[in-house]
Amino acid sequence: MDRNTRSWRSTVFLLAVVGCVQFIALTTAAMFPYPGGTHSDNSTIGYSFWNNFFSDLGRTTAHSGDSNTPSMILFVIALSLGGVALLLFFMAIPHHFRQTSTISRLSTIGSIVGVVSAVSYIGIASVPADVNQTLHRLFVDVAFSSFLLVVACYSIAIFKNRNYPNRYAFVYLGFAFILAVYLWLLFAGPDPDTSSGVRIQATGQKIVVYSAILCMFIQAYGAFQIERLPEFSAST
Repeated sequence: MDRNTRSWRSTVFLLAVVGCVQFIALTTAAMFPYPGGTHSDNSTIGYSFWNNFFSDLGRTTAHSGDSNTPSMILFVIALSLGGVALLLFFMAIPHHFRQTSTISRLSTIGSIVGVVSAVSYIGIASVPADVNQTLHRLFVDVAFSSFLLVVACYSIAIFKNRNYPNRYAFVYLGFAFILAVYLWLLFAGPDPDTSSGVRIQATGQKIVVYSAILCMFIQAYGAFQIERLPEFSAST
């Protein structure tokens, strides 16, 4: 196997790991300068972890009516870099799943949908909720909904692939359960216009986003380790 190609994939997997870490770091930093206001109450001060959405960080103007430029810049950088890292990951990972035509098809479908999801995350960053709520919400719906198919495809592909540890499939399945519950909450949960509704929705979003970050951190680091195994090199 060409060493440059293998080196490129290893670099991509490491970039995906860094993408997860930088998202946590930058979005956490973005919470501090957020002026205030939530979806249901524009009088609150500062960022409320349990009552504000991640997307509130990306607004040009906070719910309080104040300029939100510092938080917006940090959020846009964090989500855009995360989306790019996710996109590159799904371009590189199919090489690990070429053992049979079935496994290859599953990984190809999973990666195509994964790229759609990654582009949608970049779209969320590019279109602030207070600029175009309809388009912003569309990107949110596509990003989270499509990822459930990604998880399903890769879970099956891993179970069918004798060269790939099943523990990574179980990580995907654990996240699939959390994501499925969140999708129900997103489409059929309480109205975020109420104080109780916004707390439930914002809390659910925090749980699914941090779970997604943890899941992809494990997958990316695992792919990096597998890529470097001598037996993997010999079999590809």
